[in-house]
Amino acid sequence: MRILAINQFFWPDTAATAQLLKDLCESVNLDLHSVTVICSPKLYGRPDTGISPGVSILHAGNEAFSRSSWGRVRSYGSFFIETAITSFMHRRADVVLTLTTPPLISLIGTLLKSLRGSRHFIWEMDLYPDIAVDLKVLKRRSPVTRVMGALADFSRKRADGVIALDDDMKHRLLARGIPEEIIFVVENWADGEVMKPAPFNPGALVVQYSGSLGLAHDEHTILEVMRQLRNNRRFRFMFVGGGAKRRQVEQRCESEGIANVEFRDYARASELCSSLAVGHLGLVTQLPETLGAVVPSKTYGIMAAGRPVLYVGPRESTIARMLERYECGWQINPGDAPAMIRLLEQLDRDRDLLRTAGANARSAFERHYDKRIGTSRILSILGLSATPRVPATHVVTAGVS
Repeated sequence: MRILAINQFFWPDTAATAQLLKDLCESVNLDLHSVTVICSPKLYGRPDTGISPGVSILHAGNEAFSRSSWGRVRSYGSFFIETAITSFMHRRADVVLTLTTPPLISLIGTLLKSLRGSRHFIWEMDLYPDIAVDLKVLKRRSPVTRVMGALADFSRKRADGVIALDDDMKHRLLARGIPEEIIFVVENWADGEVMKPAPFNPGALVVQYSGSLGLAHDEHTILEVMRQLRNNRRFRFMFVGGGAKRRQVEQRCESEGIANVEFRDYARASELCSSLAVGHLGLVTQLPETLGAVVPSKTYGIMAAGRPVLYVGPRESTIARMLERYECGWQINPGDAPAMIRLLEQLDRDRDLLRTAGANARSAFERHYDKRIGTSRILSILGLSATPRVPATHVVTAGVS
């Protein structure tokens, strides 16, 4: 079969969606199927210096991604228009997979299904327009929000399948009227062959945030914790990556005189394992209002590295339930800096708690979140493997199977 995947970011980009799509493409049996990816030539993250995934890559859009509102609209618009032209000039695909960068790119998949008879699947990485409303970029009842929501749901309801990242996202899709029989839950993953556990280093307890610190992430709680522990040499904080809020955190650390913090650029793919090994705890944060609209994918890399997860986010989230179920980390309510400080002090006194939770994290990862498991689930949904298609994977919600 001929497969066409569409997403603004792809190899050699190292953005999270680019890496996940690359993993999926590499798992396709290219002796049986051909894969073409339409993406932008402009990079979001650092370039990957590794081996090409070996699929056909078509470039569309010449506007670089920008964090400014107008620059983002230009980038999205350029990619959308050129992708529409490129996809119809390209040979007909049997299966079209659209991700969610830019928003509403699934409409091209809907057109290809309607006009060329392709099967179309939507892989929801961020749920639009929900996430824009949650972050107050759009007003809930504004004309733009209504039109965007109507178009997104029009495409979803006509798709052969909609892939959600967890049950919270599935519940949002159900609330939008998407039929349950076409929703498939597949969690993100990490590569367990590349990410390997390493011994915990002695010395100060290191809380590490690795990846993009974006608009959907809570930064206030960790800032307050760092402010209160700024003169305590038993603790060290590290931010590896970038994101819209990264500079704000740096500026606050400078103004508050927080010295036990370090900032590093994004780690290359080949360096990520050793980078995560520096931390004793992997910090993951999420604003409560974004529950179900986004899922912090960095969680799975932390677990693969054999590190426990410190999740600052809503208790009712899939991640919080996962940490409790597998005893591989701790959840803190956003804003509850005293609770985090008490936890860090306890973990510093008893490092065996870290080692046990880290081992549990790796064990749970190997059983449920390794790359080979996640990619095989999606291949099954797309009809590219012999495994029967089922509309749900294992879940961690109590009472749900």
